[in-house]
Amino acid sequence: MSATQGWAPSKDAAPLFAALGDPTRLKLVVRLCDGGPQSITRLTTGSDFTRQAITKHLRVLADAGVVRGVRSGQESRWEVEPARLEVARRYLDLMSQRWDERLSALAQQLEEPAEGAKALRRRKR
Repeated sequence: MSATQGWAPSKDAAPLFAALGDPTRLKLVVRLCDGGPQSITRLTTGSDFTRQAITKHLRVLADAGVVRGVRSGQESRWEVEPARLEVARRYLDLMSQRWDERLSALAQQLEEPAEGAKALRRRKR
């Protein structure tokens, strides 16, 4: 039995990937990964989005457990939850492994008839 047989994603995977599936939210996660904890003001700087739009996207990410807001004085600083991104990485690794196994099985099936055909041709000679 392979490592991925019987594997099924848990219920919490869908909100995680839905949150990461939006290009704007994905950009926010990348900015937070690269720049560490940041305020909404800093996250808005250099973008075409309003504070309200950024806040809305951060709430979706927070609801999925991807980021969290930490109060710092009068404002919140938003930071990535590394453990939650690790969950996403593990799901992607498992899916990748499953595809690799399936493609290997397909390649083996495709090669077997070819080997059989070669043997038949040799026998006919």
